[in-house]
Amino acid sequence: MILVGMLWLGFACRSPGQAILEPPYGLKWGDSPEKLIAWASRHSLDVTISLPGDQPSLRIVGIKPRNGLLPNARESAVEGRFLNGKLFEFTVHYHDPEASSDLVEERFQKLKKQLGSEYGALTADQQQRRVEDQFAIKTQSFHREPVKGLFLVLAFTEVEDLLRKSKDARFSLIYRNDNLRTEIERMLTSPPAEGIR
Repeated sequence: MILVGMLWLGFACRSPGQAILEPPYGLKWGDSPEKLIAWASRHSLDVTISLPGDQPSLRIVGIKPRNGLLPNARESAVEGRFLNGKLFEFTVHYHDPEASSDLVEERFQKLKKQLGSEYGALTADQQQRRVEDQFAIKTQSFHREPVKGLFLVLAFTEVEDLLRKSKDARFSLIYRNDNLRTEIERMLTSPPAEGIR
């Protein structure tokens, strides 16, 4: 009940014209993994499910095609994180091995601009370039918190092989609902209510 009130207050106070942050692909915060797995089955996509041993209530569901991109999309893979069976984080990965590094960066900048017009300007987190073992690695990341506890994170990575003069670039867009995650974690650590006697 507290969570519903917090979310309602957050949505009511957002700037006019700002979109409400929800995961893509028709998903909703709190959905079960079955919805994502059913979508993958309809499109004959590969599904991997990770169960981290040190976090027994976490399930990570990754979906990607055997080859190429997701159906009718420029995305290469998606990943949902579920705590106690409820979706709290969703990542969309963009990696097209057929596209040049410059084209991938152009798509990244276009998505960044689109997100800025929908949710407000993104804030830069880090931008760096380092060279290790003849590989130059360039990273950029940005975030936006349109409503307290609801985050968008956009991250770009380019790896340049200085010896072979080749580049590979990819980026990811993460939707995260920390309000829901915190609420689930609180419920998991709270002792169960005793029955009425």
